[in-house]
Amino acid sequence: MLELQHIDTGYGSAQVLRELSLTVQSGEIHCLLGRNGAGKTTTMKAITGLMPLWAGRIVLDGAEIGALPAHERAKTGIGYIPQGRRLFTELTVAQNLEIGLMTRGASGAVRDRVLDLFPRLRERLHQRAQTLSGGEQQMLATARALCIEPKVLLLDEPTEGLQPSMIDAIRTVITRLRDAGTAILLVEQRIDAVLSVADRVTFIENGRGRETLAARDLHAQDTIIERYMGV
Repeated sequence: MLELQHIDTGYGSAQVLRELSLTVQSGEIHCLLGRNGAGKTTTMKAITGLMPLWAGRIVLDGAEIGALPAHERAKTGIGYIPQGRRLFTELTVAQNLEIGLMTRGASGAVRDRVLDLFPRLRERLHQRAQTLSGGEQQMLATARALCIEPKVLLLDEPTEGLQPSMIDAIRTVITRLRDAGTAILLVEQRIDAVLSVADRVTFIENGRGRETLAARDLHAQDTIIERYMGV
C-alpha cells in the first residue's frame, strides 16, 4: 500500500501541494482528478522523488521512502509512466525495455511476460522508439515501467491522444495489473475513462485533497464532478 501523509511541495518558492493525503491499496485503481494546474502531475513527481518533499511522509508497505532519491524509489517498486512518455527515442524497443529491467535486476523472463501483454512490441523489438506510432510508444512506456515489476504503478494521462483501439488495449493491461495485486494511481482528464476502470477517485483542488469517493458512486454525482472539473 502507498500512503501520502500531509505532503507539501512546490517549485522554487511557489507551493503547489498543501497537506495532501491519500492512500492507494494493493489491487486498486485510484484515480486523481482535478482541473489543469490542480497539482496532479506534481503529486506523481513527489511520489517518484523528482520533487523534494517540504513536509509530510510517503510510505510504501510500511517503510518511509520520502527521503530516498528518485533512483532508489524506483528500486522499491514504484513504476512511473509520465505524461508524454519520456522514452529514449534513439534507442530500440528492446533497449528501452532493458533499461527498465536493469532498475531492479529483473530477468529476461520478466521481459517475456511483459511482451506477452504487448505482442505488438515483440514484433518491433529492433525498431527505434521514435519510429513507433503514438499508441505503440505508450505501450512501450508502460512495458518499460512493468519491467521493474512494480508494487505501485503511476500513470499520468496514459490515454491522451490515442485512438480508441489503443485506449482499450492500455485499459485492459491496467485492469489486469490491478487484478494481479498492483496498486495503481491514475491521472486522467476523461471522466468516462475513469469511471470504467477506477475503484476510488480523489478530487484535488489547489494542491489539496478534497473528496475521496468510490468510483461507482460518481455516476449519480454530477454536481461533484462539475464542482471540481468544470471550467
